[in-house]
Amino acid sequence: MAEFPAKVRTQTSTPAGAPGPARGALPNLALDRGFLRSFLGLLMMVELVLGLLVWALIASTYYQPIPAYGWVMFVAVFFWLVTVILFVMYLLQLQMKLYMIPWSVVLVIFNAAATVLYVTAFITCSAAVQSRIWLPGDYNKRAAASFFACVVMIAYGASTFFSFQAWKGFGSNAATSQVTD
Repeated sequence: MAEFPAKVRTQTSTPAGAPGPARGALPNLALDRGFLRSFLGLLMMVELVLGLLVWALIASTYYQPIPAYGWVMFVAVFFWLVTVILFVMYLLQLQMKLYMIPWSVVLVIFNAAATVLYVTAFITCSAAVQSRIWLPGDYNKRAAASFFACVVMIAYGASTFFSFQAWKGFGSNAATSQVTD
């Protein structure tokens, strides 16, 4: 047994042109066109567009002296960014590679939190709209942001409902479910 290390030689090689471990870490990324056509995918696209409108409309005004708009901006930008990340993950089917995370539960919690915080942002944004402001165009932009905050709140509420349905498996079977754990 003493001669074992001396008699055994190992050599590791990689064929020329083969991808290394860093390049081959995420093979087979493909767009999930079925997700784009699903109700969850359509709702996420609506949330992205309307959420972008909310924070872009407020950011285009002089909102800094009114602290309420800081909260609205935080809610709108934060949930917009997280929705972008989740949308890209589902579009590229990356949730399948991270199978140890219960994605249906994550979506229910995320959408419920977004709904509740968008309720507060909508109320705050609506209450802070003033007709007597420094710049005349700011009133219209803030009022529009308040309207779109209400619509995106409804969209997140619908996403909460449908992601809860998918989590519990109501109305579908395992073969047709779009949201997987």
